Formats: sequence, C-alpha cells, structure tokens
Amino acid sequence: MAGFETPLILMFLLSIPILIYIYYQFIRKKKKEAIKFSNLSFIKSALGDKKRSKRGDLLFYLSLAAIALMIIGFANPHIPLKQTKDGVNIVLVLDVSGSMQAEDYQPTRLEAAKNSAEILLDSLKEKDHAGIVVFESGATTAAYLSPYKEKVIEKLRSIAPKEGRTAIGDGLSLGIDMATSIPNKKKVVILLSDGVNNAGVISPGEAVQFAKTNKIQVYTIGLGSEEPTVIGYDFFGRPQYAELDEETLKAIAQETGGAYFKSVDSKTLDDIYKNISKDIKREKEETNIKEWFFLTALLTLLIQLYLRYGRGRIIQ
Repeated sequence: MAGFETPLILMFLLSIPILIYIYYQFIRKKKKEAIKFSNLSFIKSALGDKKRSKRGDLLFYLSLAAIALMIIGFANPHIPLKQTKDGVNIVLVLDVSGSMQAEDYQPTRLEAAKNSAEILLDSLKEKDHAGIVVFESGATTAAYLSPYKEKVIEKLRSIAPKEGRTAIGDGLSLGIDMATSIPNKKKVVILLSDGVNNAGVISPGEAVQFAKTNKIQVYTIGLGSEEPTVIGYDFFGRPQYAELDEETLKAIAQETGGAYFKSVDSKTLDDIYKNISKDIKREKEETNIKEWFFLTALLTLLIQLYLRYGRGRIIQ
C-alpha cells in the first residue's frame, strides 16, 4: 500500500488552490483597470490576445506543478514495489567454554563447530556482512562485522578453546550489539552452545529483550550427543557430564522469531548450518520514490524556463 513517511508536509498542497485563486483575482483586476482607459492600444496590451493569455497560464501552471511535486517529494512517498535490503548482518556467537573440548565430535566439539560454521560463511552473498563473538565466563569479539568473509573465516579458524564456564547471556548481548553496528540490513545472530548459562553479568532473558528491541532474529544450536558425554572428573574422581540447556535455547529462538536446532554429531551440525543459510530470507522494504518527484519537478522547471527564455520564448 502506498504511503508517506511524513504526511503532514502534504498540508502545504493546500496552498496550490490559494495561489490559483490569487492568480485569477490578479488577472481579473488587471482587466478591470484596463477598461477604465480609453486608449485602445493600451486596452489591447492589457487584455492581450487569447494565444498569449493561454501561454501565460501555461507558465503559471508549470510553476505550480513544480511546487506540488517538490512538496510531495519532501513527504517521502513510497509504493508497494518491494526491493531487497542491502545484504544481511550475520553474527556467529560461539561457545568456547571448557566443555567444548569434549571429543564426542571429531576432533573436538569446538573444531567441529568451527568447520560447520565455515560452511555458512562460504554460502553468504557479496553484500552480506559477517562477524564472530566467542564466550565462556565472559564474551569477546573474535572477528568484527565485515563484508570480507575470507578474513572472517581466517579468524574463525584461529579460535582456541578456553577453560571457563558458560555466559550465554553475555555472548548473545555482544552478538546483538555487533549485528546493529551496520544499519539498513536485516540482522541475524546464530548462537551455538553445549552448556547451561552459569556465568556472566547478563541473563539470557535480558539478552532476548535486547534482541527484540533491535528486531534481531536469533537462531540457536544446541550441541550434544545421543549418549551422556564426560567432560572431566571432580576432586573425588566422579565423572562430570556435559549439560545442554535446550529449554533456554528454544526460548531464545522462539521469542526472537528464529529457530532452534539440535545437533547430535558432525553431520547434523553441517546440515543445520546449511539449513540456516537457506532459511535466512532477505528482508524486503517498500521503495522510496521521492527522487522521482524531485526529478520531475526539476524537469518541469526546465521546461518552464525554456518556454520563458528559450527559443520561441513567451514575452510578458
């Protein structure tokens, strides 16, 4: 549906009929004054012939048309002709906590996650931007948002595991902040974790509100195996198992308009990143056509100037 970003400016169009009224009042007054004189040549000059009068009216209406077109242009008109926004901002938020060193994925969970993420980065389009955030006990930037995907892949390959806990909220918040750093693009965050949020200063719920405020879609990936995975032993020699908080990851995706995926091995992880790449829809927006009105106004003024001063000009 067609519309205007600043419709109040259209109120200035009310000046057009007022100007027409003033113009014709002026013409009528001029003719009445001419009749008071007995000099025939003056009357003829004042009243003018029909051809000259029509051309004078044409100049006046061309000026009005230019004014009207500029007013409409300043109101920022747009029409339902949809066009794709310039690319997508995609931020990978990757868990690098101690549990990501588990070897149920070969060679490790982290290396498998990096290899699968590379599939998605390779599939991005030219105008897309990509960046990487990593988190454990806190969050940090591994690769700034950039159109140079090969540079981002280099940074991805150099990511090393940490020994910290899992700050999902911190990682997601930093990813959202990065996604908003380049405007006029659809914004997507892809969060991968194999644990439970047990560190950091921002809760997953707070991060979700941050994402919703900035209209950012979050896809979440839960990394785990079909069987319990031992990630270490406590002081007494008892095995410690990786815990995956699927409920939190599902809630993050659902509340932000994304989707949750469960990975159980390297193959499913590859497939997940391929599916996310296909699922990311380029956002459409209505076409702003104010330039069309400004251009038409300019052409109208040029025509008026030509008729007034150019070849075959109208002399008043």
